[in-house]
Amino acid sequence: MTPIQGISPVIPTIADRIAPVGASEASGPGGFMDTLKNAIGKANDVQVQANQAVDALVTGQSQDLHRTMVALQQADVSFQLMMQIRNKLVTAYEEIQRMQV
Repeated sequence: MTPIQGISPVIPTIADRIAPVGASEASGPGGFMDTLKNAIGKANDVQVQANQAVDALVTGQSQDLHRTMVALQQADVSFQLMMQIRNKLVTAYEEIQRMQV
């Protein structure tokens, strides 16, 4: 028996576990648009929390500089992530526009 023939019995069991995603499942309740809206909402919430932490530090309501800096870094990272997602979406849209039918 060659090594390739040794894995042959495994392939059908893996193929049985993988089911193709239908069009109704892909655009279902947890679709791309909902996921994108949730991600944008979460990024906005992080930005608001960072602004509140800065306001509390500036007005003297909070003395915790560490938490304020962590909140600012989280807001920065979430904003950079959203910008990269936007850039990828714009690139994908432009690529689709260049396709010839």
